[in-house]
Amino acid sequence: MTAPTLDRPATVATRRSRPARASSAPGVLAGRSRRGRAGGALLGLVAWLVGLAFFAPVAWMVLTSFHSETDAATNPPSILAPLTLDGYANFFGASSGASPWPPLINSATASILSTLLVLVLALPAAYALSIRPVRKWSDVMFFFLSTKMLPMVAGLLPIYLIASRLGALDSVGLLIVLYTSMNLPIAIWMLRSFLSEIPVEILEAAAIDGASLPSIFRRIIVPISGPGLAATALICFIFSWNELLFASVLTSTQAFTAPVFLTSFVTSQGLFLAQVCAAAVAVSFPVLVAGFAAQDKLVQGLSLGAVK
Repeated sequence: MTAPTLDRPATVATRRSRPARASSAPGVLAGRSRRGRAGGALLGLVAWLVGLAFFAPVAWMVLTSFHSETDAATNPPSILAPLTLDGYANFFGASSGASPWPPLINSATASILSTLLVLVLALPAAYALSIRPVRKWSDVMFFFLSTKMLPMVAGLLPIYLIASRLGALDSVGLLIVLYTSMNLPIAIWMLRSFLSEIPVEILEAAAIDGASLPSIFRRIIVPISGPGLAATALICFIFSWNELLFASVLTSTQAFTAPVFLTSFVTSQGLFLAQVCAAAVAVSFPVLVAGFAAQDKLVQGLSLGAVK
């Protein structure tokens, strides 16, 4: 009989103490909220600093391209130097006589056609590995990934000998084949992750309604995976446009690309810094335009499989 009587004061005291703790909760939450906002602002500042650190060399290259060679070679460089278009005039052949249009056309042809071939070949492969998975599909994916483990320079000599025997050296067609084989594994990996997000029920409903497989590809898979296709195409285009090793060894006069043409501006005679910066900006301009035009699709495609 005494036990319940002794427990009551403790229970009452406990109940009385709870409002005191509850009354201090808003202050604690406010302090945590302030610390959270301060931490978020600090992380935002760090992100801006990192972004500016990555953007600074590009901005400096663009600014140097509008300077004369004398002003570009000063140490420290003169930021407020007069602007000129002499570097771009030299690049487009106004004074040097070398036209950049053939290498630019070669790069555009090889990059665009190889990207289209990659999409045509990678989309059915990604469909077979995601929506209608084949047996041992994980081994197939590992095989595709293993092709990227071999250094490019290790396969350069066999490719050169085979192309020489076939008479395919110094041709844009050889670059198209090489760029397609080079980008196909990563395109299959990317498209598989995008296609795996498509609900299978939609495809089954279309098949029940009598839609053929080409019709399903054209009317359902391609529109739904459009952001993923755009992201994959842009990455493959950038990789093809920036490739230098194969283009410099396997081409000479007819099929040399824009990166190979860019290296010709680096000479051991005289000043060339402003001219090289102007050439680098001009060669990078198509990639920048393509990235800016497809930036929304790129972000949407790369984040398509990030959140389940």
